Amino acid sequence: MFLLGLFGGIAAVLAAVGIYGVMANIVAQRTREIGIRIALGARAREVLSLVVRQALALISVGLVLGLAGSFGLTRILASALWGVTATDPTTFAGVSFFLALVALAACFIPTRQAATVDPVVALRSE
Repeated sequence: MFLLGLFGGIAAVLAAVGIYGVMANIVAQRTREIGIRIALGARAREVLSLVVRQALALISVGLVLGLAGSFGLTRILASALWGVTATDPTTFAGVSFFLALVALAACFIPTRQAATVDPVVALRSE
């Protein structure tokens, strides 16, 4: 039981790091666009909301695909579980909520840094 918990924790940390890496890369690729928006008068709040809205779409698609895949694999896991069903709604909701929060934080941190960059520096970066 301890090993399963340990491996589950390691998997959660790896998922969080992976999501952060992907979201940070997406935001880094858009630094020039963000610089142009700021140079044209967009406020940092508007830039944050733009990127967070687009990230929510990606997060939603990822959660739906992940939940569909995990429900599909419940038959394999059903024989290995004791005291809990393979389709435990609390577990699915908790993991989905955790990964959505990680993805939002992973999007918010790099976007906030990009929104505070001087537009001239962002435009010269490439």
